[in-house]
Amino acid sequence: MTSPAPLVDRPALARHRSRAASNPALFLHEAARDEVQDRLFVVNRTFKSPVVVSPFPQVWQEMLPGLDVIPDEDVLALKQGAHDLVIHAMALHWSNDPVGQLVQCRRALAPDGLCLALCFGGQTLSELRSALGQAEIEISGGLSPRVLPMGEIRDLGGLLQRAGLALPVADSFALTASYESPLHLMRDLRAMGETNALSARLKQPTRRAVMLRAAQLYAQTFGTDGRIPATYEIVTLTGWAPDDSQQKPLRPGSAAHRLADVLNTRETPLSD
Repeated sequence: MTSPAPLVDRPALARHRSRAASNPALFLHEAARDEVQDRLFVVNRTFKSPVVVSPFPQVWQEMLPGLDVIPDEDVLALKQGAHDLVIHAMALHWSNDPVGQLVQCRRALAPDGLCLALCFGGQTLSELRSALGQAEIEISGGLSPRVLPMGEIRDLGGLLQRAGLALPVADSFALTASYESPLHLMRDLRAMGETNALSARLKQPTRRAVMLRAAQLYAQTFGTDGRIPATYEIVTLTGWAPDDSQQKPLRPGSAAHRLADVLNTRETPLSD
């Protein structure tokens, strides 16, 4: 038996990123960096050995003193227990093994070290996916893989526990960008290195009729005042390397007070 093809064609992704590097559009990476800075300010801890996993190191290099930036390869260049902060920045959605990526981050953390992972969530490019899907069905009578399937926040949050991280938290925020046309959006995606790198993608150019119909549907369905919106959902996953100093849940049945007494109410037994 042959193993199934990976979801993402990593060599194609590397080509897309290399092409984007000449004139990149990195405003989403910059928004993710600003989000990380805000969260680290709240943590109020001085990190002495931080590392960032990112395909675009220029966004992160000046964020923290002594910060190291490494690429998001299948095997991350991380040493076990060597870091007190690991940031996996806007690349987890392109991984063929996201749990494995987080496990590697977890192993690289010293006890009570912090892991922050940011990636695109399931609402990202919902408008584009809708327009492209409807256009392709109308013109070609079927669907082909065009936009990377991205995890919902509940599923992504579960990855933290699977990776062995403590105190897991998952949350998200959405950014809406405005474009003159769907073609301008696609040009931005190309400059981000976020164009289609799925292994099962069509290997020939998309029919012109499909693209024109998708642009028409996009403008008709979502456009306002002659422009079209594009939604980007950024999910932030937060977890800590386990340590004895961390808070732990109480053992079931160990409560010292009845909830009814705290609420100053009468407790009514349920009938059988």
